[in-house]
Amino acid sequence: MNTKILEELGLTPGEIKAYLALLRLGSSSTGPIAKESQVSRSKLYSILDKLEKKGLASHVKQNGVTYFQAVEPSRIKDYITAKENNLKELKRDFENFLPQLESFHNESSEVQSVKVYQGFKGIRTAHEHLYLSLKRGDEYYCLGIPAEQPDEQHIYWQKDHLRRIEEGLKCKLLFNKDTDIKILKNRNSFEGCDSRYMPIDVVTPALFFMYKNATLIMIQSINPIAVEIVSDDITRSFREYFDEFWKLSKKLTK
Repeated sequence: MNTKILEELGLTPGEIKAYLALLRLGSSSTGPIAKESQVSRSKLYSILDKLEKKGLASHVKQNGVTYFQAVEPSRIKDYITAKENNLKELKRDFENFLPQLESFHNESSEVQSVKVYQGFKGIRTAHEHLYLSLKRGDEYYCLGIPAEQPDEQHIYWQKDHLRRIEEGLKCKLLFNKDTDIKILKNRNSFEGCDSRYMPIDVVTPALFFMYKNATLIMIQSINPIAVEIVSDDITRSFREYFDEFWKLSKKLTK
């Protein structure tokens, strides 16, 4: 029997074995239950007690002997309903508690953090963080995008622009001057994207990705790496560089 659904409802393997044994045996003392369920007697009383607290078993005493029995399987629905009600109550309590957690987070927002991600999957993981931070109508910025990137990265960024549009985000991108113009035109074909050439002839394998209080420094070479810096001051500094370059850049003609 596939008992995975019972596990997902929160029953332990021992509780499942004991409950199924009770269903098969009917009203029974602990000896037959232990034998049928293959659960040791030392653990059985604790397990049966938990089943009773979950509303899945009951007991009676006859002539000094305790007999246990399973409630009918349809009563599991009541157990599910109880869990749903508890979850709703927990959600309400958490919503009341959430402002306190957010106040702690806001107080510590000035603390800098630096994380390093390796490989293409690592870069994508770091990039995914912007979707957790930005809201519809927000914008992100990228400086010094290199001309040469692995094909799979080009494909990834194209698909990501579709997601960006769906999330209602905008972006401004500055590519190195040696980038094929077809790439810029492709990016500009996506709504909300303004791609331009860097106004100076600087070629670097690193690109700088900025949003909110985060800066990503990415190198998409054979051994790709991304450094994520969360800092208001550092991100503000990079944004100032970006803004100056953007003022000198020219909008791409169609």
